[in-house]
Amino acid sequence: VVSTQSTGSSGINAEYGSTGSLSQNQNTYDGLTRIKNVQSIEMGRARMTPWYFSPYPQELCSLPVIYICEFCLKYLKSKNCLKRHKLKCKLFHPPGNEIYRKNNISVFEIDGRKNKNYAQNLCLLAKLFLDHKTLYYDTDPFLFYVMTEYDQYGLHMVGYFSKEKEKQ
Repeated sequence: VVSTQSTGSSGINAEYGSTGSLSQNQNTYDGLTRIKNVQSIEMGRARMTPWYFSPYPQELCSLPVIYICEFCLKYLKSKNCLKRHKLKCKLFHPPGNEIYRKNNISVFEIDGRKNKNYAQNLCLLAKLFLDHKTLYYDTDPFLFYVMTEYDQYGLHMVGYFSKEKEKQ
């Protein structure tokens, strides 16, 4: 769960800026590629200030907000693009199999090979808040478990984890 509360002009707590990819003391090429590059994202009803770098397309990173469909995780450049996308998007829950349900909470198992686009977009989103996440595009060997909360509009993601598939 990510806090959306802003505590300073940068939108992050001071403790996050002293180490990791937000550190001011990075002068290597790796450090330059890890500087926070997204100002804000909007997903569903939440607007969040990311903490770390994520390799979203450069043309989106220059915008004040990246809009993300909360069901398929597609990233878009404007609220109007998101509105048009929502008219076409048929998802109201994560792809994959629902493996748990109790009251309004469900967990879906998503195969990174079968749902490659969703898994890659989930990794891009997660990288905004995890300094040392390295998985972006090679999602085939992973299973993703997405926890959702149900309301009248669909099943909204509230968290996830991933694990490597067991070798047979």
